[in-house]
Amino acid sequence: MKRILLALALLLSFGVQAQEHHEIGLTVGISNYFGDLQPNMFPSYGYQPMAGIVYKYFMNPHIGLRFTASYTNLSAADSMSNIPVNQARNLSFATHLFEFSGVMEYNLLPIEILKRKATPYIFGGVGAFYFNPYALDDNGNKQYLRPLSTEGEGLPMYPDRKQYSLVNLAFPFGGGMKFFIGQRIMLTGEVGFRYTNTDYLDDVSKSYVNLDTLQAYKGKLARAMSYRGNTVVGWDHNNPDYGFQRGDSKSNDWYYYVNITATIYFRALGNPREYLKTKCPAFFR
Repeated sequence: MKRILLALALLLSFGVQAQEHHEIGLTVGISNYFGDLQPNMFPSYGYQPMAGIVYKYFMNPHIGLRFTASYTNLSAADSMSNIPVNQARNLSFATHLFEFSGVMEYNLLPIEILKRKATPYIFGGVGAFYFNPYALDDNGNKQYLRPLSTEGEGLPMYPDRKQYSLVNLAFPFGGGMKFFIGQRIMLTGEVGFRYTNTDYLDDVSKSYVNLDTLQAYKGKLARAMSYRGNTVVGWDHNNPDYGFQRGDSKSNDWYYYVNITATIYFRALGNPREYLKTKCPAFFR
């Protein structure tokens, strides 16, 4: 009986190992942002290109791990909004964003080279990203916003407002479709959302602070970049009172990718001689 169980275990382990594969490739697409300066998840503007490199390891035809390093830009401006109060606020931001993520992919159908050639899939996981929001001043010069403490972050009279980190967590999730092209290329198209653990992706979260106090600690530039309503045509010459709403602190910021990925499918990563022997034409062997 023990011999039978051992033989079954060996056969099972061999079967699982035989289903393993690796993928390495590139991903390209577009990105956008959802937050205080962009209250619509899918607006008609603001889309930026994104690109990255991808590695996948599948334990079987259903379940695999994916690791991605990607780069994009994000931006938004109240001047593009159709909400009058946001237009009057007149804030804007842009940032470079670098992301590294690890997620689990689940193929709803068991895709295989010699069997099923297409499947829908879903994914979810965790990532880390770096950003550094900036905006243009009245002279068109780029000004990084975090050092200016535009909402009083880090100032002693606002102890509840800590300086935010430029490295934060994101929680990617989404889904798509994947297809075999021939026997070596896997092509996927997906939509992936990222919920972040920060509300300062756009440097906007809470309320205005006293502008005189902000200027005393951080200078005239901080005051000018904190409140931009005075640059709008028709400004009524009233500065916002302390505590007047600047952003919505009840929800964190999001960003998302709509992308296409092409990967090379390897049965035996780390043993290229075996791969060439089984997959390449005879004149390459």
